[in-house]
Amino acid sequence: MAKKDANQYLEILRDIRSGNFKPVYFLMGEESYFIDLITEAVIKHALTDDERDFNQTIMYGADVANYGVVVNAAKRYPMMAARQLVVVKEAQQIPNIEMLSFYLKQPLSSTVLVINHKHGTVKGKKILSEIEQVGVLYESKKLYDNQLPTFINNYVADSGRTIEPKAMQMLADYIGSDLNRLTSELDKLRISMGEGNKRITPDDVERNVGVSKDFNNFELLNAIVTRNVYKANQIVNYFERNPKNNPMVVTVSLLFGFFSNLLIAYFATDKSEQGLMQELKLRSTFQARDYITAMRSYNAFKCIDIIALLRQYDARSKGIGTTSNTTEGEMLREMVFKIMH
Repeated sequence: MAKKDANQYLEILRDIRSGNFKPVYFLMGEESYFIDLITEAVIKHALTDDERDFNQTIMYGADVANYGVVVNAAKRYPMMAARQLVVVKEAQQIPNIEMLSFYLKQPLSSTVLVINHKHGTVKGKKILSEIEQVGVLYESKKLYDNQLPTFINNYVADSGRTIEPKAMQMLADYIGSDLNRLTSELDKLRISMGEGNKRITPDDVERNVGVSKDFNNFELLNAIVTRNVYKANQIVNYFERNPKNNPMVVTVSLLFGFFSNLLIAYFATDKSEQGLMQELKLRSTFQARDYITAMRSYNAFKCIDIIALLRQYDARSKGIGTTSNTTEGEMLREMVFKIMH
């Protein structure tokens, strides 16, 4: 039962919360957030409070000589409970993972074994195949920028709320892929809004997170799409005054993603809102309308020029191919001017 797509963590959580446990959970990868989330869910739901004293074992890789210790712990039987729980954290520090094979051949149905292997993956195909056959193998990958809105939407929905697309994009642009910080800000939003308010708006984000609802990458993109030069310059001026909160690399990444998708949109068979949603895997007609507007403002040849321009300024913002003392604000102003003219 392989779970290698980060978005499939929701399915794993649903099974755990419903009491459907697997004998083994091997959680590996670069994104620690999902590994910790699944582990904490198992700890919360596998045992009752009364059962934990005798049936819960948590060990750390630095304290474990080899996987033989893990196997011995997993082979114990529960005391006055239906199951026991063995959690191994920081398992990447434990040598001889092949020793786990002895247990995987016949895992105890009364043991739930959770192994956290962070900061990388296990390369042995044989051991991974054995884990898949008896339990859950999950690779926790870092999210790309274009995956953040979906993650935010899922996290908000899990608390019984909704979030407006602009508010979602504001959070994604401002915080980025630091999922621990992102979820912390969403939790603060939930608490500050109270139980009566079920929809997160841009005003809520501005008031509680500190990002401007009028001067952000989402609004800059909108200004470029609609060729609103005055508004674009206002936002560039704001970014120049607040460089730490508005790094150019984030702006370039957002614009590059949009115009790359726009180039695909030009060659889509169905250029309607629904057609573009399907072609570009968009979540709403709100996003599709931006591409339809942009196709009226920029032709395909200009779009290709913009993509090349964004590559150039991405390199320049990182100090590649330039010897001048141009600031990020000056580069951003120059880049936006060239895009819109």
